Amino acid sequence: MTASNPLGDELMALLTARFPESEATHVETLPPRESQHAAWPSWVLPALRAKLVDASISAPYAHQAQLADAAWAGRDAVIATGTSSGKSLGYQLPILTRLAEDSTTCALYLTPTKALGSDQLHAVMNLVQGIPELRGVAPAPYDGDTPQEARAGIRDHSRFIFTNPDMLHMSLLAAHQRWARVLRHLEFIVIDECHSYRGVFGANVALVLRRLLRLCEHYGAHPVVLLASATMKDPARHAARLTGRPAADFVEVTEDGAPTGARTVALWEPGFVEGAEGQNGAPVRRAATTEAAGIMATLIAEGARTLTFVRSRRNAEMVSLRTQEELSGRLGRPDFAQRIAAYRAGYLAEDRRALEKSLDDGSLLGVATTSALELGIDVGGLDAVVTAGFPGTVASFWQQAGRAGRRGQGSLVVLVARDEPMDTYLVHHPEALLGRPVEASVFNPENPYILYGHVYCAAIEKPLQPADIEAWGAEGVVRALEADGLIRRRERGWFAVPLPAGSSPVTPENAHAQVSLRGGSGEEVMIVDHTTGRLLGTIDAARAAGQVHPGAVYLHLGESYVVDELDFGNYVALVHPEIPNYTTQPRSTTDIRILSQADGLVNYSPGLWVANLEVEVTDAVTGYQVRFPDGTVGDDIPLDMPEQNLRTRAVAYTIDPLVLAELGINAAAIPGTLHAAEHAAIGLLPLIATCDRWDIGGVSTALHMDTQLPTVFVYDGHPGGAGFADEGFRRFPEWIEATYEAVRSCPCESGCPSCVQSPKCGNGNNPLDKAGAIELLGALVAMTANGPVEPEPVDEAPPED
Repeated sequence: MTASNPLGDELMALLTARFPESEATHVETLPPRESQHAAWPSWVLPALRAKLVDASISAPYAHQAQLADAAWAGRDAVIATGTSSGKSLGYQLPILTRLAEDSTTCALYLTPTKALGSDQLHAVMNLVQGIPELRGVAPAPYDGDTPQEARAGIRDHSRFIFTNPDMLHMSLLAAHQRWARVLRHLEFIVIDECHSYRGVFGANVALVLRRLLRLCEHYGAHPVVLLASATMKDPARHAARLTGRPAADFVEVTEDGAPTGARTVALWEPGFVEGAEGQNGAPVRRAATTEAAGIMATLIAEGARTLTFVRSRRNAEMVSLRTQEELSGRLGRPDFAQRIAAYRAGYLAEDRRALEKSLDDGSLLGVATTSALELGIDVGGLDAVVTAGFPGTVASFWQQAGRAGRRGQGSLVVLVARDEPMDTYLVHHPEALLGRPVEASVFNPENPYILYGHVYCAAIEKPLQPADIEAWGAEGVVRALEADGLIRRRERGWFAVPLPAGSSPVTPENAHAQVSLRGGSGEEVMIVDHTTGRLLGTIDAARAAGQVHPGAVYLHLGESYVVDELDFGNYVALVHPEIPNYTTQPRSTTDIRILSQADGLVNYSPGLWVANLEVEVTDAVTGYQVRFPDGTVGDDIPLDMPEQNLRTRAVAYTIDPLVLAELGINAAAIPGTLHAAEHAAIGLLPLIATCDRWDIGGVSTALHMDTQLPTVFVYDGHPGGAGFADEGFRRFPEWIEATYEAVRSCPCESGCPSCVQSPKCGNGNNPLDKAGAIELLGALVAMTANGPVEPEPVDEAPPED
């Protein structure tokens, strides 16, 4: 270890004694850091400064003062410092001081999660309370939970509004005339936790922000934009991609002056389940969620308040239940078991608020949560964080790790590896996680599928001008909207066209509602307990077939349900209470068709071509598989579900059969070899692109109808693509080298979830040929080592046999 952390040492000793069959593959203690302060800026409102001093903030940290001075001088700025470093004060000082000086000034705060927005609103309300100059600020939330009767008053009177990108799009932009007062006097826009805007969500938010700034200009305002982020790569470039303003205009604040306590980070690999065999006889490790629940229970039994992050709503419920069972049974603390809960998106507002209050006041000792509690929210007194599975990006990992020890005390962070390639690679290559700089977020605001809806909404809000279209790269989208009869060019720009009722599914009246910022279909399926008529929650219609199909096990607030019916026509899933001793995993079939070559074809070596493509993916859920808690699998149940079509982007490589023959891979082994290599590549793409395994998909075939060659595709799981496949194409050699290392170093004999098996394979991980995949991936590493042979014209295809 590199530093001393008695708390971390003590807790790790307990865990290794409790779980002797598991392995802490790497334990590292990060040293504490002393604070660096700066003088109070002279312009800060005296009453505000006095209140902060009374709250024991004798002076701001250096990074807080740097951000505050930049904002006060009218400069756009982005701050990227560690979790719990007090970034908020850096923008609160100039905003509240300016609001006190000018009774008309307004400010807007944007958050990606409701929990963070609620936390920040509470902090600002405490700051303005009792300060006469800030009496008229009336900070207020404006989100989906805001009562209808309160909304007009907030629009008319609040000068500091806390909202999220979804509400900004649906309310403020869609009805901007009602918000004229705010837009005309808007001087500050805060975009908090901006690193979380990536993929489809990031592209959508980038376009919402461009539309917001366009309307501010229309009303005569030019607000200062302030972005806050966890430590990230090239924050000014990210800020520019989000806002459309030049990177050179942003002041970067990256030197962290906040103190930190010692933090022990443990990389943890669960042991095998004795006597259990998975698919095709593969060894079965204990599930990361099961292990995390046991670790969480052990820590809480020792008095360590713990937050456990999981990857899905279902897992949040499962970990909460299992932790309660461990505490009540094996550990003999039923009193502590009553103080464990789950927290996730999809809860009704009153349930969510109650959980946040209990977590903040210490009533809860442990919470199993999705990323809903990852960002910003100040949870005091937490001693440990358990992360069940790598969260997809290094930035997210450090965000989660930073939830513990926020008061400067020592803390413990445990990353529990899932049994899949990415997690296994990281726990055995700690330098790839702990020694690696935080990655840049990947998103593509010029995706035409995303642009289409936003450009139409922008035309409804205010006629489009040539400068708007050029800045957004929307020339082709404008032509498509004109061809569809949705906009028309006139002397003063492009106008939205009023349409007769029923002539089009998209109209000026419903256009904003048709755009889903978070990558879903825009339609929500209601999940209803038909035995009581109670609405349990909602799920995006695009995900419903895979998660609430008939027979699926669904968990909600610690209660288990089984789905009886999924009605796409009425957007409702009917469930009944039941506690089966299994979970369910959907099975599906996938076909892929090349539509066009998007941005390039690279011939790395004779017999190997790598392409960036536009494709159409056809997927159908054909059934589901029963899985038991010990990792074993049960029956496959067939289903008859409608097909879903997706037009997106893919990275694909084709390999000449002669090359495969030279590697000793005969015709019979090609399907299993390609399939195993495809799974492994999907598992490792998150290492170089800020995506999650569930954001991407893949198809492999020994003879694809379009290439007439053995081909492996990895595609973005979102219409038009989110930039992940593009990143894989650009960094193909690096990606393949990591994939080869992960498969080659796995000790299993014929393939397991740690290397080539996939938890989402629609074919039940059959066929898979690990040995063939090692040969193929090793050859790909050698063939790409020296770069491409020569660039080929974009409109050419690989030669056929």
